[in-house]
Parts: sequence; C-alpha cells; structure tokens
Amino acid sequence: EPRSPWCCLAWTLVIGTVNSLVFLLNLLLMFVIFTIVLLPTIVVVYFGFQCHSQVLHSSARYCKSILDDNSSSALIILGFVIMSPLLVVAMAIYCSLARRLRLLVCFQPYSLAVYKGGRWCRRGEGAPCCAGGCNTQLKAWV
Repeated sequence: EPRSPWCCLAWTLVIGTVNSLVFLLNLLLMFVIFTIVLLPTIVVVYFGFQCHSQVLHSSARYCKSILDDNSSSALIILGFVIMSPLLVVAMAIYCSLARRLRLLVCFQPYSLAVYKGGRWCRRGEGAPCCAGGCNTQLKAWV
C-alpha cells in the first residue's frame, strides 16, 4: 500500500541518510586499506621527490650523504613501478573485507519509502545492518 506524500518524504530522507552512512563507511574502509597497503609507495616516492635537486632539494643529512639525483630518480621510478601491484592487492583486500562484512548488502532500496510494509532486510540477506532473524546465507550472484 502506498504511503502518504509526507510520510514518503520522511522515509526517503531516512533511507537516504542510511545509504549515505553506509557509503561513507565503505569510503572510510577503502581509504584506510589503501593508505596502509600503499604506504611503501608513498614513502619511497616522497623521499625521492624530497631529495631530488630539481624538485624540493631538502637540506636533510640523508639527502646530502646517501641520496643524490640519480638515486632519487631511482626511488621515484621504483615507487611508481610498485604502485600497480599494490593497488591490485589493496583492492583485493577491500573487496574481500567488504564481502566478509557484507557492507554492500546494507544499501536500502527507495521502494521502502514509497510502499508500507517493506522490510529493512530483504529475504536471504543476513547483513549485520539488517534486522535479526534473516537468513545468514548470502550468494554473490542473484
């Protein structure tokens, strides 16, 4: 049965807020995982750019004694070369964790706002954000 216009608007705002929070949670999780996995690349490229005379040319002791322009260039190249495999690893970790935590199942359809009697948890989806009593088996394909 359809909801009244004001009730539909209120439910739309609630569902939009829930979906936005789930999206922000996914974004935060992705940011943390990518930052941790890509930290070696970030450090290597940072030191390469910091010690190169054409870029920042830091006056730090390690830049004067250990890293010259050639080794700084090598660090920059090495950082960009190891970035590709680390991006694949980071995405695999994020996808595995999101699937294990079932975060993508927590998005709610807007049909809950239009019609009365909808459930926050669709049958067959046992995500932690759903109400208890749902089926705990989840298929990756539907």
